[in-house]
Amino acid sequence: MTQTNSRGRSPKRHGLSAKTLRDLERASGRLATASVAAMEERLPWFNRMPADQRAGVLLITQTGAAGFVGWLRDSKEALNLTTEAFRGAPQELSRWISLRQTVGLVRLAIEVFEEQLPEFAANETERAALIEGILRYGREIAFAAANSYAAAAEARGAWDARLEALVVDGVVRGDAEESVLSRAAALGWDPAAKATVLVGNPPSDDPPTVVFEVRSRAARVGRPVLLGVQGSRLVVVVAGPTEGTAKDREMLASLSVAFGEGPVVAGPTAASLAEAHQSAVEALSGLRAVVGWPAAPRPVRSVELLPERALSGDAEAERLLIDEIARPLEEAGPALLLTVETYLESGGVLETCARTLFVHPNTVRYRLRKAADLTGRHAAEPRDALVLRIALTVGRLARSRGLW
Repeated sequence: MTQTNSRGRSPKRHGLSAKTLRDLERASGRLATASVAAMEERLPWFNRMPADQRAGVLLITQTGAAGFVGWLRDSKEALNLTTEAFRGAPQELSRWISLRQTVGLVRLAIEVFEEQLPEFAANETERAALIEGILRYGREIAFAAANSYAAAAEARGAWDARLEALVVDGVVRGDAEESVLSRAAALGWDPAAKATVLVGNPPSDDPPTVVFEVRSRAARVGRPVLLGVQGSRLVVVVAGPTEGTAKDREMLASLSVAFGEGPVVAGPTAASLAEAHQSAVEALSGLRAVVGWPAAPRPVRSVELLPERALSGDAEAERLLIDEIARPLEEAGPALLLTVETYLESGGVLETCARTLFVHPNTVRYRLRKAADLTGRHAAEPRDALVLRIALTVGRLARSRGLW
């Protein structure tokens, strides 16, 4: 029930009479139209908006004008009224214009109101009250718009994070390429960019902290990334080449800092995101097997873990060892294969190998260099010697099972 004073009349709100409030309420549509007209005249970008979008701004401005009258009637509910009046604005405006442009619209509308409100004032007191009221109302509208844009940005960020997690999960599981690519495109990923999968431990149990660490490192090296935390492992997909040059290796080393303690494994670089599943498979296989090589670098490429992966039962690692090492050595001729085997059995002693084969040590050196050219592994290097030994063993086992 409306309160009355001792003379039976409604008390004034903000020093305004009931007649002034009624006149303002009737004129709210005219004020809103004048505001939009000023926007069309003074803001070049506003005229470039489609007609339906300009109509939407007019509707929102009319709502704001009506909200001003309600705000004047009951200032105690000012925040609720302004928030309610502009509740639909960010959902629509944020799709068309930026926050800065929205604030510009609010400022221009307030200027128009300031110019036209004095005609509704019955005296100087009401004039001052109207000017003060529109300034305070405009400030609250600007704050409400900023808060709503921030909430919309948080909602979009949460949606992007869920979409990104779906893309990473799709890469790991090998889901249909089209679904993964369409989601990645929505996140701004270049479909033609090469992709490499890195896996390791997350740096924190707090998802925002993980995202911040990875994003900040990726920004420093200038590479787009997709990331997802899957249980106790962090999966990062890196765009662009990651093999060959020293700069690429430094880039991977920099990104590995964003991971938690423990090994970080990088799969092979795929030609595109559509083919990144194999990179993920090999990286995860390497992460399971890297415990077998305590001195592994960080990060370590999955191809460097072929012996450990083969010993852990990875059929793809066995195939690569055969195709890249065992088969080339065998096809090069019995002398080359025998030299490598004898050198490994002699414990890497060149003279012992030469005496066993009844050849000159320089001949052994020549054959070992030729084997290194074929396989990329030199038997004189301790790690390469292990890879060669495991590869030859895997080859013999495959042949005995009729698989080669």
